[in-house]
Amino acid sequence: MAAFSIFVLIHDIALENKKIIKLFKLAAELMELHDENPFKVRSYVNGAAALELVEESLALKSQAELEGITGVGKSIAARVIEIAETGSFTELDQLLSVTPPGVVEMLRIKGIGPKKVRTLWRELGTETVEELLDACEQDKVSKLKGFGAKTQENIKQALLFTQQNRGKLLYAEAESAAQALLEQVQQALPDAEVALVGDVRRCLEIVVKLELVIGTDNPTEAEAALNKLDELQQDELSSGPMVWRGKHNVSGLATEIRFASPANFQNERFIRSASPAHLSQIFAANKNMLTVTRESSHSSEEDIYASAGMAYIVPELREGTNELQLAMENKLPKLLEVSDLKGILHNHSTYSDGAHTLEQMAIYCRDMGYQYLGISDHSKTAAYAGGLREGDVLRQQKEIDELNQKLAPFKIFKGIESDILGDGSLDYEEDILKTFDFIVASIHSNLNMDEQKATSRLITAIENPYTTMLGHPTGRLLLRREGYPINHKMVIDACAANNVIIEINSNPWRLDIDWRWVHYAREKGVMLSINPDAHHTSGYDDMRYGVLVGRKGGLTKEMTFNAKSAEEVEAYFKTRKEKIK
Repeated sequence: MAAFSIFVLIHDIALENKKIIKLFKLAAELMELHDENPFKVRSYVNGAAALELVEESLALKSQAELEGITGVGKSIAARVIEIAETGSFTELDQLLSVTPPGVVEMLRIKGIGPKKVRTLWRELGTETVEELLDACEQDKVSKLKGFGAKTQENIKQALLFTQQNRGKLLYAEAESAAQALLEQVQQALPDAEVALVGDVRRCLEIVVKLELVIGTDNPTEAEAALNKLDELQQDELSSGPMVWRGKHNVSGLATEIRFASPANFQNERFIRSASPAHLSQIFAANKNMLTVTRESSHSSEEDIYASAGMAYIVPELREGTNELQLAMENKLPKLLEVSDLKGILHNHSTYSDGAHTLEQMAIYCRDMGYQYLGISDHSKTAAYAGGLREGDVLRQQKEIDELNQKLAPFKIFKGIESDILGDGSLDYEEDILKTFDFIVASIHSNLNMDEQKATSRLITAIENPYTTMLGHPTGRLLLRREGYPINHKMVIDACAANNVIIEINSNPWRLDIDWRWVHYAREKGVMLSINPDAHHTSGYDDMRYGVLVGRKGGLTKEMTFNAKSAEEVEAYFKTRKEKIK
Protein backbone atom coordinates (compact mmCIF):
# COMPACT_ATOMS: atom_id res chain seq x y z
CA MET A 1 0.00 0.00 0.00
CA ALA A 2 1.34 3.45 -0.87
CA ALA A 3 2.46 5.70 2.00
CA PHE A 4 -0.29 8.23 1.25
CA SER A 5 -2.93 5.49 1.32
CA ILE A 6 -1.65 4.33 4.71
CA PHE A 7 -1.84 7.93 5.96
CA VAL A 8 -5.42 8.27 4.73
CA LEU A 9 -6.39 4.96 6.35
CA ILE A 10 -4.87 5.92 9.72
CA HIS A 11 -6.41 9.39 9.48
CA ASP A 12 -9.87 7.95 8.72
CA ILE A 13 -9.63 5.53 11.67
CA ALA A 14 -8.66 8.39 13.99
CA LEU A 15 -11.59 10.50 12.76
CA GLU A 16 -14.06 7.63 13.15
CA ASN A 17 -12.83 6.88 16.66
CA LYS A 18 -13.10 10.55 17.59
CA LYS A 19 -16.74 10.58 16.45
CA ILE A 20 -17.55 7.60 18.68
CA ILE A 21 -15.76 9.14 21.68
CA LYS A 22 -17.51 12.46 21.06
CA LEU A 23 -20.91 10.75 21.38
CA PHE A 24 -19.96 9.27 24.76
CA LYS A 25 -18.76 12.66 26.00
CA LEU A 26 -22.00 14.27 24.81
CA ALA A 27 -24.03 11.60 26.61
CA ALA A 28 -22.09 12.27 29.84
CA GLU A 29 -22.73 16.00 29.53
CA LEU A 30 -26.44 15.46 28.90
CA MET A 31 -26.70 13.11 31.88
CA GLU A 32 -25.07 15.74 34.09
CA LEU A 33 -27.38 18.36 32.58
CA HIS A 34 -30.39 16.27 33.59
CA ASP A 35 -28.91 15.62 37.04
CA GLU A 36 -28.65 11.86 36.61
CA ASN A 37 -26.73 9.52 38.88
CA PRO A 38 -23.14 10.85 39.09
CA PHE A 39 -21.74 7.31 39.09
CA LYS A 40 -23.43 6.67 35.75
CA VAL A 41 -22.04 9.95 34.40
CA ARG A 42 -18.59 8.94 35.59
CA SER A 43 -18.86 5.56 33.84
CA TYR A 44 -19.36 7.33 30.51
CA VAL A 45 -16.51 9.76 31.17
CA ASN A 46 -14.20 6.89 32.10
CA GLY A 47 -15.38 4.86 29.11
CA ALA A 48 -14.57 7.73 26.74
CA ALA A 49 -11.13 8.12 28.36
CA ALA A 50 -10.44 4.41 27.89
CA LEU A 51 -11.52 4.49 24.25
CA GLU A 52 -9.21 7.44 23.58
CA LEU A 53 -6.24 5.15 24.21
CA VAL A 54 -7.21 2.80 21.39
CA GLU A 55 -5.41 3.30 18.07
CA GLU A 56 -7.19 0.59 16.04
CA SER A 57 -10.66 1.09 14.57
CA LEU A 58 -13.27 0.84 17.33
CA ALA A 59 -16.04 0.30 14.78
CA LEU A 60 -14.40 -2.89 13.52
CA LYS A 61 -13.98 -4.51 16.93
CA SER A 62 -16.26 -7.23 18.27
CA GLN A 63 -18.08 -7.03 21.60
CA ALA A 64 -15.50 -9.35 23.17
CA GLU A 65 -12.57 -7.30 21.81
CA LEU A 66 -14.10 -4.10 23.13
CA GLU A 67 -14.69 -5.63 26.56
CA GLY A 68 -11.03 -6.64 26.56
CA ILE A 69 -9.98 -2.97 26.56
CA THR A 70 -8.98 -1.83 30.05
CA GLY A 71 -11.68 0.45 31.44
CA VAL A 72 -14.35 -0.62 28.94
CA GLY A 73 -17.12 -2.72 30.41
CA LYS A 74 -19.93 -4.71 28.85
CA SER A 75 -22.37 -1.76 28.59
CA ILE A 76 -19.87 0.65 27.00
CA ALA A 77 -18.79 -2.06 24.54
CA ALA A 78 -22.43 -2.68 23.57
CA ARG A 79 -22.95 1.01 22.89
CA VAL A 80 -19.85 1.16 20.67
CA ILE A 81 -21.33 -1.71 18.64
CA GLU A 82 -24.63 0.17 18.44
CA ILE A 83 -22.90 3.34 17.25
CA ALA A 84 -21.03 1.38 14.59
CA GLU A 85 -24.31 -0.07 13.33
CA THR A 86 -26.67 2.93 13.65
CA GLY A 87 -24.54 6.04 14.14
CA SER A 88 -25.83 6.59 17.69
CA PHE A 89 -27.11 4.67 20.73
CA THR A 90 -30.48 4.48 22.47
CA GLU A 91 -29.66 6.34 25.70
CA LEU A 92 -28.10 9.24 23.83
CA ASP A 93 -31.10 9.45 21.50
CA GLN A 94 -33.43 9.49 24.52
CA LEU A 95 -31.44 12.27 26.17
CA LEU A 96 -31.43 14.32 22.98
CA SER A 97 -35.20 13.84 22.57
CA VAL A 98 -35.87 15.56 25.93
CA THR A 99 -33.29 18.32 25.48
CA PRO A 100 -34.01 21.37 23.29
CA PRO A 101 -31.37 21.66 20.50
CA GLY A 102 -30.51 25.16 21.71
CA VAL A 103 -29.69 23.82 25.18
CA VAL A 104 -27.41 21.20 23.60
CA GLU A 105 -25.72 24.07 21.76
CA MET A 106 -25.22 25.89 25.08
CA LEU A 107 -23.03 23.01 26.24
CA ARG A 108 -20.44 24.22 23.72
CA ILE A 109 -20.10 27.62 25.40
CA LYS A 110 -16.58 28.00 26.75
CA GLY A 111 -16.34 28.47 30.50
CA ILE A 112 -19.66 27.00 31.65
CA GLY A 113 -20.44 23.35 32.24
CA PRO A 114 -23.62 21.26 32.25
CA LYS A 115 -24.63 22.34 35.77
CA LYS A 116 -24.61 26.03 34.86
CA VAL A 117 -26.41 25.30 31.60
CA ARG A 118 -29.08 23.47 33.62
CA THR A 119 -29.52 26.57 35.81
CA LEU A 120 -29.81 28.84 32.77
CA TRP A 121 -32.35 26.50 31.19
CA ARG A 122 -34.46 25.72 34.26
CA GLU A 123 -34.39 29.02 36.11
CA LEU A 124 -34.46 31.45 33.18
CA GLY A 125 -36.37 29.24 30.76
CA THR A 126 -33.83 29.90 27.99
CA GLU A 127 -34.02 27.18 25.34
CA THR A 128 -32.00 28.80 22.56
CA VAL A 129 -28.70 30.65 22.44
CA GLU A 130 -30.61 33.69 21.18
CA GLU A 131 -32.79 33.66 24.30
CA LEU A 132 -29.69 33.28 26.47
CA LEU A 133 -28.02 36.24 24.74
CA ASP A 134 -31.15 38.29 25.35
CA ALA A 135 -31.08 37.28 29.05
CA CYS A 136 -27.45 38.46 29.27
CA GLU A 137 -28.31 41.78 27.67
CA GLN A 138 -31.19 42.24 30.12
CA ASP A 139 -28.81 41.54 33.04
CA LYS A 140 -30.77 38.46 34.16
CA VAL A 141 -27.90 35.98 34.17
CA SER A 142 -25.75 37.92 36.66
CA LYS A 143 -28.50 37.65 39.27
CA LEU A 144 -28.47 33.85 39.27
CA LYS A 145 -26.66 32.13 42.14
CA GLY A 146 -23.11 31.20 41.13
CA PHE A 147 -22.90 33.52 38.12
CA GLY A 148 -22.27 37.26 38.59
CA ALA A 149 -21.52 40.11 36.20
CA LYS A 150 -18.17 38.76 34.99
CA THR A 151 -19.57 35.33 34.10
CA GLN A 152 -22.50 36.98 32.37
CA GLU A 153 -20.17 39.11 30.24
CA ASN A 154 -18.03 36.08 29.36
CA ILE A 155 -21.14 34.15 28.28
CA LYS A 156 -22.33 37.11 26.24
CA GLN A 157 -19.01 37.45 24.40
CA ALA A 158 -18.86 33.69 23.78
CA LEU A 159 -22.39 33.76 22.35
CA LEU A 160 -21.63 36.71 20.06
CA PHE A 161 -18.50 34.91 18.85
CA THR A 162 -20.55 31.73 18.24
CA GLN A 163 -23.19 33.67 16.29
CA GLN A 164 -20.55 35.23 14.05
CA ASN A 165 -19.17 31.80 13.24
CA ARG A 166 -22.38 29.85 12.79
CA GLY A 167 -22.49 27.96 9.51
CA LYS A 168 -18.67 27.70 9.32
CA LEU A 169 -16.37 24.70 9.75
CA LEU A 170 -12.73 24.09 10.53
CA TYR A 171 -10.71 23.16 7.45
CA ALA A 172 -10.04 19.69 8.89
CA GLU A 173 -13.78 19.01 9.12
CA ALA A 174 -14.75 20.70 5.87
CA GLU A 175 -12.03 18.96 3.87
CA SER A 176 -13.44 15.48 4.51
CA ALA A 177 -16.99 16.68 3.81
CA ALA A 178 -15.85 18.32 0.57
CA GLN A 179 -13.95 15.22 -0.56
CA ALA A 180 -16.99 13.01 0.11
CA LEU A 181 -19.23 15.42 -1.83
CA LEU A 182 -16.77 15.50 -4.72
CA GLU A 183 -16.82 11.71 -4.98
CA GLN A 184 -20.64 11.61 -4.82
CA VAL A 185 -20.96 14.20 -7.59
CA GLN A 186 -18.39 12.35 -9.72
CA GLN A 187 -20.42 9.16 -9.33
CA ALA A 188 -23.64 10.99 -10.22
CA LEU A 189 -22.01 12.63 -13.27
CA PRO A 190 -19.39 10.12 -14.50
CA ASP A 191 -18.96 11.83 -17.88
CA ALA A 192 -18.38 15.32 -16.49
CA GLU A 193 -15.25 17.00 -15.19
CA VAL A 194 -15.69 17.89 -11.50
CA ALA A 195 -13.29 19.85 -9.30
CA LEU A 196 -13.21 21.23 -5.77
CA VAL A 197 -12.59 24.96 -5.63
CA GLY A 198 -13.09 27.83 -3.18
CA ASP A 199 -12.11 27.90 0.50
CA VAL A 200 -11.21 24.20 0.65
CA ARG A 201 -8.89 24.27 -2.36
CA ARG A 202 -7.11 27.32 -0.97
CA CYS A 203 -6.78 25.52 2.39
CA LEU A 204 -8.30 28.33 4.44
CA GLU A 205 -8.37 27.60 8.16
CA ILE A 206 -12.12 28.29 8.35
CA VAL A 207 -14.45 27.22 5.54
CA VAL A 208 -17.62 29.21 4.93
CA LYS A 209 -18.81 27.46 1.79
CA LEU A 210 -18.27 24.28 -0.21
CA GLU A 211 -17.66 25.03 -3.88
CA LEU A 212 -17.35 22.81 -6.93
CA VAL A 213 -17.10 23.39 -10.67
CA ILE A 214 -18.65 20.97 -13.15
CA GLY A 215 -17.65 20.87 -16.82
CA THR A 216 -20.73 19.85 -18.81
CA ASP A 217 -22.60 20.62 -22.03
CA ASN A 218 -25.92 19.96 -20.31
CA PRO A 219 -26.29 21.94 -17.05
CA THR A 220 -30.00 21.09 -16.82
CA GLU A 221 -29.27 17.36 -16.60
CA ALA A 222 -26.40 18.01 -14.20
CA GLU A 223 -28.69 20.04 -11.94
CA ALA A 224 -31.26 17.24 -11.95
CA ALA A 225 -28.56 14.73 -10.97
CA LEU A 226 -27.44 16.96 -8.09
CA ASN A 227 -30.99 17.21 -6.80
CA LYS A 228 -31.19 13.42 -6.54
CA LEU A 229 -28.37 13.39 -3.99
CA ASP A 230 -29.64 13.10 -0.41
CA GLU A 231 -26.61 15.07 0.78
CA LEU A 232 -27.69 18.21 -1.08
CA GLN A 233 -30.65 20.53 -0.57
CA GLN A 234 -31.19 23.15 -3.26
CA ASP A 235 -32.21 26.74 -2.70
CA GLU A 236 -34.11 27.26 -5.94
CA LEU A 237 -34.55 31.02 -5.49
CA SER A 238 -30.80 31.70 -5.34
CA SER A 239 -29.87 29.13 -8.01
CA GLY A 240 -29.65 29.96 -11.72
CA PRO A 241 -29.09 28.36 -15.12
CA MET A 242 -25.32 28.03 -14.55
CA VAL A 243 -25.13 27.76 -10.77
CA TRP A 244 -26.64 25.43 -8.17
CA ARG A 245 -26.90 26.92 -4.69
CA GLY A 246 -28.09 25.33 -1.50
CA LYS A 247 -26.82 23.41 1.50
CA HIS A 248 -24.72 20.32 2.15
CA ASN A 249 -26.90 18.40 4.59
CA VAL A 250 -24.04 16.41 6.13
CA SER A 251 -21.77 19.33 7.09
CA GLY A 252 -24.42 22.05 7.19
CA LEU A 253 -22.25 24.27 4.99
CA ALA A 254 -23.63 26.54 2.29
CA THR A 255 -22.80 24.99 -1.07
CA GLU A 256 -22.30 26.49 -4.52
CA ILE A 257 -21.76 24.40 -7.65
CA ARG A 258 -20.93 26.19 -10.91
CA PHE A 259 -21.57 24.75 -14.36
CA ALA A 260 -19.15 25.52 -17.19
CA SER A 261 -18.78 24.25 -20.72
CA PRO A 262 -15.96 21.69 -21.06
CA ALA A 263 -13.96 24.25 -23.06
CA ASN A 264 -14.29 26.82 -20.27
CA PHE A 265 -13.88 24.39 -17.35
CA GLN A 266 -10.27 25.30 -16.50
CA ASN A 267 -11.03 29.02 -16.68
CA GLU A 268 -13.93 28.65 -14.22
CA ARG A 269 -11.91 26.33 -12.00
CA PHE A 270 -9.14 28.91 -11.76
CA ILE A 271 -11.44 31.87 -11.09
CA ARG A 272 -13.19 29.99 -8.28
CA SER A 273 -9.86 28.86 -6.77
CA ALA A 274 -8.38 32.30 -6.19
CA SER A 275 -9.21 35.15 -3.83
CA PRO A 276 -10.72 38.35 -5.27
CA ALA A 277 -7.46 40.13 -4.39
CA HIS A 278 -5.42 37.63 -6.43
CA LEU A 279 -7.73 38.01 -9.42
CA SER A 280 -7.99 41.82 -9.36
CA GLN A 281 -4.39 42.79 -8.54
CA ILE A 282 -2.85 44.76 -11.43
CA PHE A 283 0.51 43.27 -12.38
CA ALA A 284 1.37 44.76 -15.81
CA ALA A 285 -0.11 47.20 -18.36
CA ASN A 286 -3.45 47.41 -16.50
CA LYS A 287 -3.78 43.63 -16.64
CA ASN A 288 -4.98 41.37 -13.86
CA MET A 289 -5.46 37.62 -13.67
CA LEU A 290 -9.19 37.89 -14.29
CA THR A 291 -8.71 39.68 -17.63
CA VAL A 292 -5.95 37.25 -18.64
CA THR A 293 -8.22 34.30 -17.88
CA ARG A 294 -11.12 35.67 -19.90
CA GLU A 295 -9.06 36.45 -22.99
CA SER A 296 -9.40 32.85 -24.20
CA SER A 297 -10.26 29.30 -23.15
CA HIS A 298 -7.29 27.71 -21.41
CA SER A 299 -6.33 24.06 -21.23
CA SER A 300 -5.00 24.22 -17.66
CA GLU A 301 -4.26 26.59 -14.80
CA GLU A 302 -0.58 26.37 -15.70
CA ASP A 303 -1.53 27.66 -19.14
CA ILE A 304 -3.34 30.65 -17.58
CA TYR A 305 -0.25 31.70 -15.64
CA ALA A 306 1.98 31.10 -18.67
CA SER A 307 -0.28 33.44 -20.67
CA ALA A 308 0.31 36.08 -18.02
CA GLY A 309 4.07 35.56 -18.31
CA MET A 310 4.58 34.07 -14.88
CA ALA A 311 5.27 30.83 -13.06
CA TYR A 312 2.44 28.62 -11.82
CA ILE A 313 1.09 29.62 -8.39
CA VAL A 314 -0.37 26.86 -6.19
CA PRO A 315 -3.90 27.49 -4.85
CA GLU A 316 -2.70 27.95 -1.23
CA LEU A 317 -0.80 31.10 -2.25
CA ARG A 318 -3.56 32.75 -4.29
CA GLU A 319 -4.41 35.35 -1.67
CA GLY A 320 -3.32 38.60 -3.30
CA THR A 321 -0.22 39.33 -1.23
CA ASN A 322 3.08 39.35 -3.16
CA GLU A 323 2.70 36.05 -5.02
CA LEU A 324 2.09 37.60 -8.49
CA GLN A 325 5.28 39.68 -8.35
CA LEU A 326 7.29 36.65 -7.21
CA ALA A 327 5.78 34.54 -10.00
CA MET A 328 6.68 37.19 -12.60
CA GLU A 329 10.27 37.22 -11.34
CA ASN A 330 10.32 33.41 -11.08
CA LYS A 331 11.13 33.75 -7.38
CA LEU A 332 8.30 31.78 -5.81
CA PRO A 333 9.52 29.82 -2.78
CA LYS A 334 9.76 26.03 -2.90
CA LEU A 335 7.07 25.35 -0.33
CA LEU A 336 7.40 22.99 2.61
CA GLU A 337 6.10 19.43 2.20
CA VAL A 338 5.03 17.01 4.94
CA SER A 339 7.82 14.71 3.74
CA ASP A 340 10.38 17.42 4.66
CA LEU A 341 9.64 17.07 8.38
CA LYS A 342 12.14 15.00 10.36
CA GLY A 343 10.69 15.17 13.87
CA ILE A 344 7.73 16.12 16.02
CA LEU A 345 8.07 18.66 18.84
CA HIS A 346 5.51 19.82 21.45
CA ASN A 347 3.78 16.64 22.57
CA HIS A 348 2.16 15.47 25.81
CA SER A 349 2.25 12.13 27.59
CA THR A 350 0.59 10.57 30.62
CA TYR A 351 3.08 12.51 32.75
CA SER A 352 0.59 15.39 32.34
CA ASP A 353 -2.68 15.20 30.39
CA GLY A 354 -1.72 12.98 27.46
CA ALA A 355 -3.47 9.71 26.63
CA HIS A 356 -0.32 7.63 26.04
CA THR A 357 2.87 6.90 27.91
CA LEU A 358 6.13 8.53 26.92
CA GLU A 359 7.36 5.26 25.42
CA GLN A 360 4.15 4.76 23.43
CA MET A 361 4.35 8.31 22.06
CA ALA A 362 8.00 7.78 21.10
CA ILE A 363 7.55 4.39 19.44
CA TYR A 364 4.53 5.57 17.45
CA CYS A 365 6.48 8.64 16.32
CA ARG A 366 9.45 6.47 15.32
CA ASP A 367 7.24 4.01 13.45
CA MET A 368 5.77 6.90 11.42
CA GLY A 369 9.28 7.44 10.07
CA TYR A 370 10.37 10.41 12.18
CA GLN A 371 13.85 10.71 13.67
CA TYR A 372 12.96 12.38 16.96
CA LEU A 373 10.26 13.35 19.42
CA GLY A 374 10.22 16.44 21.58
CA ILE A 375 8.22 15.76 24.74
CA SER A 376 6.87 18.91 26.37
CA ASP A 377 4.32 18.05 29.01
CA HIS A 378 2.56 20.78 30.95
CA SER A 379 4.48 22.60 33.66
CA LYS A 380 3.59 22.85 37.34
CA THR A 381 1.28 25.88 37.10
CA ALA A 382 -1.07 23.89 34.86
CA ALA A 383 -2.31 21.78 37.77
CA TYR A 384 -5.62 21.27 35.92
CA ALA A 385 -3.64 19.38 33.25
CA GLY A 386 -1.47 17.36 35.63
CA GLY A 387 1.45 19.75 35.26
CA LEU A 388 4.85 18.38 36.30
CA ARG A 389 6.27 19.30 39.68
CA GLU A 390 10.05 19.44 39.94
CA GLY A 391 10.29 15.81 41.08
CA ASP A 392 8.15 14.70 38.13
CA VAL A 393 10.49 16.54 35.76
CA LEU A 394 13.53 14.69 37.04
CA ARG A 395 11.68 11.35 36.99
CA GLN A 396 10.62 11.91 33.37
CA GLN A 397 14.10 12.95 32.31
CA LYS A 398 15.53 9.76 33.86
CA GLU A 399 13.04 7.73 31.80
CA ILE A 400 14.01 9.68 28.67
CA ASP A 401 17.66 8.77 29.20
CA GLU A 402 16.70 5.09 29.48
CA LEU A 403 14.45 5.23 26.40
CA ASN A 404 17.11 6.99 24.34
CA GLN A 405 19.43 4.04 24.98
CA LYS A 406 16.68 1.56 24.18
CA LEU A 407 15.33 3.28 21.03
CA ALA A 408 18.58 4.64 19.52
CA PRO A 409 19.16 6.07 16.97
CA PHE A 410 15.66 7.52 17.55
CA LYS A 411 15.99 10.48 19.90
CA ILE A 412 13.68 11.92 22.56
CA PHE A 413 14.45 15.52 23.47
CA LYS A 414 13.71 16.72 27.01
CA GLY A 415 11.27 19.59 26.89
CA ILE A 416 8.45 21.23 28.79
CA GLU A 417 5.55 23.48 27.88
CA SER A 418 6.25 26.09 30.51
CA ASP A 419 3.39 28.36 31.47
CA ILE A 420 4.04 32.06 30.95
CA LEU A 421 2.90 33.65 34.21
CA GLY A 422 1.11 36.98 34.50
CA ASP A 423 4.37 38.92 34.68
CA GLY A 424 5.88 37.04 31.72
CA SER A 425 8.16 34.80 33.78
CA LEU A 426 8.38 31.02 33.32
CA ASP A 427 7.11 28.82 36.13
CA TYR A 428 10.31 27.01 37.17
CA GLU A 429 13.47 28.21 38.83
CA GLU A 430 16.69 28.26 36.82
CA ASP A 431 18.00 25.02 38.33
CA ILE A 432 15.10 23.18 36.68
CA LEU A 433 14.92 25.27 33.48
CA LYS A 434 18.54 24.43 32.63
CA THR A 435 17.84 20.66 32.73
CA PHE A 436 15.66 20.80 29.59
CA ASP A 437 16.91 20.52 26.02
CA PHE A 438 14.22 22.96 24.92
CA ILE A 439 11.34 24.93 26.39
CA VAL A 440 8.05 25.83 24.71
CA ALA A 441 6.69 28.93 26.45
CA SER A 442 2.89 29.30 26.28
CA ILE A 443 0.08 31.26 27.89
CA HIS A 444 -2.78 29.18 29.32
CA SER A 445 -4.28 31.40 32.03
CA ASN A 446 -5.61 34.94 32.51
CA LEU A 447 -6.55 35.20 28.84
CA ASN A 448 -8.65 38.36 29.16
CA MET A 449 -5.85 40.77 28.30
CA ASP A 450 -5.67 43.88 26.17
CA GLU A 451 -3.08 44.07 23.38
CA GLN A 452 -0.49 45.93 25.42
CA LYS A 453 -0.65 43.50 28.36
CA ALA A 454 -0.62 40.36 26.16
CA THR A 455 2.24 41.66 24.01
CA SER A 456 4.33 42.70 27.01
CA ARG A 457 3.73 39.34 28.71
CA LEU A 458 4.85 37.42 25.61
CA ILE A 459 7.92 39.58 24.99
CA THR A 460 9.09 39.17 28.60
CA ALA A 461 8.88 35.40 28.14
CA ILE A 462 10.64 35.59 24.76
CA GLU A 463 13.50 37.53 26.37
CA ASN A 464 14.01 34.78 28.94
CA PRO A 465 17.20 33.03 27.76
CA TYR A 466 15.68 29.60 28.47
CA THR A 467 12.74 30.11 26.10
CA THR A 468 13.48 28.11 22.96
CA MET A 469 10.11 28.33 21.28
CA LEU A 470 6.91 30.39 21.55
CA GLY A 471 3.81 28.19 21.73
CA HIS A 472 0.41 29.08 20.16
CA PRO A 473 1.03 32.85 20.36
CA THR A 474 -2.59 34.09 20.56
CA GLY A 475 -4.20 31.19 22.45
CA ARG A 476 -7.08 31.15 19.98
CA LEU A 477 -9.47 28.24 19.47
CA LEU A 478 -10.98 28.69 16.04
CA LEU A 479 -14.80 28.95 16.05
CA ARG A 480 -14.71 28.46 19.84
CA ARG A 481 -12.71 31.28 21.38
CA GLU A 482 -11.14 34.43 20.05
CA GLY A 483 -7.46 34.72 20.82
CA TYR A 484 -6.10 37.50 23.03
CA PRO A 485 -5.00 40.47 20.89
CA ILE A 486 -1.25 40.84 20.34
CA ASN A 487 1.00 43.11 18.33
CA HIS A 488 2.30 40.43 15.97
CA LYS A 489 5.11 42.59 14.59
CA MET A 490 6.49 43.36 18.04
CA VAL A 491 6.28 39.72 19.09
CA ILE A 492 7.95 38.47 15.90
CA ASP A 493 10.61 41.17 16.15
CA ALA A 494 11.33 40.05 19.73
CA CYS A 495 11.66 36.44 18.57
CA ALA A 496 14.10 37.57 15.88
CA ALA A 497 16.16 39.53 18.39
CA ASN A 498 16.27 36.65 20.90
CA ASN A 499 16.63 33.74 18.47
CA VAL A 500 13.30 32.22 19.56
CA ILE A 501 11.44 29.82 17.26
CA ILE A 502 7.70 30.35 16.73
CA GLU A 503 5.49 27.32 16.52
CA ILE A 504 2.71 26.79 14.03
CA ASN A 505 0.42 24.85 16.31
CA SER A 506 -1.09 22.26 13.98
CA ASN A 507 -4.11 21.39 16.09
CA PRO A 508 -7.02 22.17 13.71
CA TRP A 509 -8.67 24.25 16.44
CA ARG A 510 -5.58 26.44 16.83
CA LEU A 511 -3.46 26.81 13.66
CA ASP A 512 -1.62 29.47 15.59
CA ILE A 513 0.50 31.45 14.54
CA ASP A 514 -1.88 32.58 11.80
CA TRP A 515 -0.61 32.03 8.24
CA ARG A 516 -0.96 35.76 7.53
CA TRP A 517 2.07 36.38 9.76
CA VAL A 518 4.30 33.59 8.50
CA HIS A 519 5.70 35.78 5.71
CA TYR A 520 6.73 38.49 8.18
CA ALA A 521 8.40 35.90 10.42
CA ARG A 522 10.33 34.55 7.43
CA GLU A 523 11.27 38.08 6.41
CA LYS A 524 12.72 38.66 9.90
CA GLY A 525 14.67 35.40 9.80
CA VAL A 526 12.57 33.68 12.48
CA MET A 527 12.43 29.89 12.23
CA LEU A 528 9.03 28.22 12.52
CA SER A 529 8.29 24.77 13.89
CA ILE A 530 5.32 22.65 12.83
CA ASN A 531 4.03 21.32 16.17
CA PRO A 532 0.97 19.08 16.68
CA ASP A 533 0.51 19.77 20.42
CA ALA A 534 -0.40 16.07 20.44
CA HIS A 535 -2.10 14.62 23.50
CA HIS A 536 -2.68 11.31 21.67
CA THR A 537 -0.76 9.46 18.98
CA SER A 538 -3.55 10.36 16.53
CA GLY A 539 -2.56 14.00 17.07
CA TYR A 540 0.56 13.39 14.99
CA ASP A 541 -1.69 13.33 11.91
CA ASP A 542 -2.40 17.03 12.54
CA MET A 543 1.12 17.88 11.36
CA ARG A 544 -0.37 18.09 7.87
CA TYR A 545 -2.59 21.02 8.83
CA GLY A 546 0.39 22.92 10.20
CA VAL A 547 2.22 22.35 6.93
CA LEU A 548 -0.76 23.81 5.03
CA VAL A 549 -0.67 26.90 7.28
CA GLY A 550 3.05 27.26 6.61
CA ARG A 551 2.57 26.84 2.86
CA LYS A 552 -0.04 29.58 2.80
CA GLY A 553 2.55 31.88 4.35
CA GLY A 554 5.24 30.79 1.88
CA LEU A 555 7.15 28.63 4.37
CA THR A 556 10.11 26.67 3.03
CA LYS A 557 11.99 23.65 4.32
CA GLU A 558 14.98 25.87 5.11
CA MET A 559 12.94 28.06 7.50
CA THR A 560 11.25 25.12 9.24
CA PHE A 561 13.01 24.07 12.44
CA ASN A 562 11.76 20.50 12.57
CA ALA A 563 12.84 19.88 8.99
CA LYS A 564 16.29 19.64 10.56
CA SER A 565 17.76 16.20 11.28
CA ALA A 566 18.00 14.85 14.83
CA GLU A 567 21.73 15.64 14.84
CA GLU A 568 21.13 19.22 13.70
CA VAL A 569 18.42 19.77 16.30
CA GLU A 570 20.59 18.33 19.07
CA ALA A 571 23.48 20.59 18.06
CA TYR A 572 21.15 23.61 17.91
CA PHE A 573 19.78 22.99 21.41
CA LYS A 574 23.25 22.40 22.83
CA THR A 575 24.77 25.52 21.24
CA ARG A 576 21.85 27.68 22.38
CA LYS A 577 22.11 26.47 25.98
CA GLU A 578 25.87 27.07 26.04
CA LYS A 579 25.26 30.75 25.22
CA ILE A 580 23.14 31.27 28.36
CA LYS A 581 25.22 33.14 30.90
